Amino acid sequence: MCGIVGVAAGAPVNQLIYDALLLLQHRGQDAAGIATQHERRFFMHKAKGMVRDVFRTRNMRALPGNFGLGQVRYPTAGNAYNEDEAQPFYVNAPFGIVLVHNGNLTNAEALRAEMFSTDHRHVNTDSDSEVLLNVLAHELDRATRGGPLEPAGVFAAVREVHRRVRGSYAVIAQIAGHGLLAFRDPFGIRPLCISAGGDAVMLASESVALEGTGHSFGRDVEPGEAIFIDMERRVHAKQCADAAKKFPCIFEYVYLARPDSVLDGISVYQARLNLGEALAKRVISTVPPSEIDVVIPIPESSRPSATRLAHLIGRPYREGFVKNRYVGRTFIMPGQEARKRSVRQKLNAIGSEFAGRNVLLVDDSIVRGTTSREIVQMARDAGAKKVFLASAAPPVRHPNMYGIDMPTKDELVAHGRSIEQVRAIIGCDALIYQDLDAMKQAVGSLNPKLDGFDASCFDGVYVTGDITPDDIVRLNEGRVGARARSGARAVPHAHEV
Repeated sequence: MCGIVGVAAGAPVNQLIYDALLLLQHRGQDAAGIATQHERRFFMHKAKGMVRDVFRTRNMRALPGNFGLGQVRYPTAGNAYNEDEAQPFYVNAPFGIVLVHNGNLTNAEALRAEMFSTDHRHVNTDSDSEVLLNVLAHELDRATRGGPLEPAGVFAAVREVHRRVRGSYAVIAQIAGHGLLAFRDPFGIRPLCISAGGDAVMLASESVALEGTGHSFGRDVEPGEAIFIDMERRVHAKQCADAAKKFPCIFEYVYLARPDSVLDGISVYQARLNLGEALAKRVISTVPPSEIDVVIPIPESSRPSATRLAHLIGRPYREGFVKNRYVGRTFIMPGQEARKRSVRQKLNAIGSEFAGRNVLLVDDSIVRGTTSREIVQMARDAGAKKVFLASAAPPVRHPNMYGIDMPTKDELVAHGRSIEQVRAIIGCDALIYQDLDAMKQAVGSLNPKLDGFDASCFDGVYVTGDITPDDIVRLNEGRVGARARSGARAVPHAHEV
C-alpha cells in the first residue's frame, strides 16, 4: 500500500512531484522520497515521515531536473522502520536506474537467491522493491547486451520481468539519459494511470494525483502493459505479458483509494455508494429500520456507504464522531488503557447524537476488531441505548499477500469465528457484514469489462495462483518478527490513518 508518481516535463518537476505526493499521502505515511534527473545525474532525497516533514526548502532546491519520480510508503515487506528501505531505490548498472514500487512480490525470497547465484547482483536490504529493481536491471542488461537502449529493448526486458516476478507490482523507473518506464503486473492488482495531453507526461497511482496537479486523466495503464517515455517525451506503449487479465484489488474501492479517484474505469465514490446500497439490504434483513434511530459513519471512508444506506432504510444520517486530524500514527502500546486513550484521542463522540438513541454505526471494514470494540463502547458511554454495527465489507478472514499489510490470520477477528462470536467480542447489539457476492457485484457493475477482482482477504482466493499455505506462514512469521524488532504496529485502518 504505497503511492507512486513519475513525471517527464519540459520544466523542473520537483514541486510537481511534491504536490502529487501530498495528494497520495493517504496511501503511505511512514516514508517519502523523490529522485530527479539532470544532465544524466540523479538527485535524490528520502526519509521516514510524512511528505511535509521529509522535504524542506533546501531539499527541494537540491532536486533539479525535468524528469523525476517519487513515492509515499507504507511498508508491507522488509524492515518497516529501516530508513534504508525508503524509496526510490537506485542501482548504477546498466545505465543507472531509480525505481519506485507499489505492491508486494510473493516470490521475493526465491528471486533474492537468484540475484546472488545466477544474476550475480547484490541486494542490500530486505525490501522486495530492491529485488524488483535488480531483476529489471538484469533484464535490461541482457536485452541491450552493451548496446544502445531502444524502446524495443525496454519492452523485451519488461516481458522477462513479468515471466520471473510473481505478486503485485505497479512500477515507475527512471533510466539515466533514456527516459521514464512504467508497468503493471499481469493482473493489474495495484493501480496506475497516465495523463493525457499537455507539455508534461505524468504517471500516478490514482487519478486524483493527476487532476489535483492540473493534468487531465488519460487512461489506466493496462495489466501487463509497459509505457516508456523517452527524453523527448514521446510515449511508447506495448503489452508485455503473455496472458494479462484485469483483477484489481477490491480493497482499493472499500478503503485504500481516495473517493475522488477513478481506478480501472470505476469511480471510488460511486463504488462506495453502491456498497452502501448492498449493505442496506443486509441491514433490513437483520435489524428492522424502525428499531434504528440514527445512522452514523465511523470516519472517514465509510461516509458514502453510510449516506446511501441511511437514505434507503429511511433513517436520519448524522455525524456523531469528530476526527482529530492532527494526531499521529498509532503504535502498539502496553495495556488496554493505553490503547483506549489512543482511540479516544483520534475520535470524539458528539454526545447529543447518541443520547437515548438506538444507533447504527457504519464502518468500511473490520480487521482486528479492537478499534471497533472501543468505538462501540464510546457510543455507549455517550448515552446510546443500543449500538448496531454494519461493515461495508465482508468479514476479513485471510491475510493479504499483494501489498496491504493485513495482520496474521490469528489477529483477524473474523478468522475462524462466526458472526455471533465476532459480535460478542466487539460488544455491539447486532453485527451486519456485507455479503461477498453482493460486494463484487456492487463494484463490478461499474465496469463490466473487468475480469474480476482480487478479494483474497475476504475469500482466500489468490488470483496469481502461486500462494501456498507455506507462503502465508512464511510471510506472517516475517511480519511478526518485524513488529517484534521495531515494537510498532502493522496495520492501518480507516479511522487510524
